[in-house]
Amino acid sequence: MLRYEVNDYVATITLDRPEVKNALNRELYARLEQAFRDAHRDPDVRCVILTGAGSAFCSGDDVKEIMLAPGAETPATRQREPAPRPTPAAMAVLECDKPVIAAVNGAAVGWGVDLALFCDIRIASDRARFGELFIKRGLVPDIGGLWRLPQIVGPSKAAELLFTGDIIDAAEAERIGLVSRVVPHDELMTAAPELARKIAANPPIAMRYLKHGLRLSAPGDPREMGAYVMNALAYLFTTEDHREGALSFVEKREPVFKGR
Repeated sequence: MLRYEVNDYVATITLDRPEVKNALNRELYARLEQAFRDAHRDPDVRCVILTGAGSAFCSGDDVKEIMLAPGAETPATRQREPAPRPTPAAMAVLECDKPVIAAVNGAAVGWGVDLALFCDIRIASDRARFGELFIKRGLVPDIGGLWRLPQIVGPSKAAELLFTGDIIDAAEAERIGLVSRVVPHDELMTAAPELARKIAANPPIAMRYLKHGLRLSAPGDPREMGAYVMNALAYLFTTEDHREGALSFVEKREPVFKGR
């Protein structure tokens, strides 16, 4: 489900559910959070690579398990919490004090593109695709889409991607600055480790201060945005439009939204 390896001061975290395009269920969310907490604490880790097994980087939430399964835990079922909290896995990636490279080997959609956005650097295979599909499910994105995406591509382009739910290819992602470079698919896992080793060769204490400085330069508070996201989702998960968005995806048909 998730592989974690450390070599030459570089931790490689691989989402490993290729049969469902690395869709995230509750167990994988928990393992992803733990992997980044481990990397954060490990003095033998100076850089992290995040990638996916098989043909996809991450296809977002496992719709059948996260959204449609009876008794599935969603923000709507956590409304009794006194203070909404950001997605723990998201904060684990954002709070990791080691540079994080997303090696995007295929589709990164829904929470999958948000996951790539939490990383410091994104390198894409020429087979990569990116899409903030949340509006198609009657939902809003996590802090990757609402907080990080406007910082990276600008407010106007972010709004276009969020409002349409369009999927873009690797070349367009590079053009708008969503990824720093695109490489041939077969060269991705050569290029990403090469960059990671270059970063890891630098002094680790200075690197931690550098990364923290970059965090301070970003406008807004991710925890405040995360609380907003959880409050919004607590309501949106109860709407008919959300259920129609999820069902239409599973049933492979166009959704019909009714605004309720």
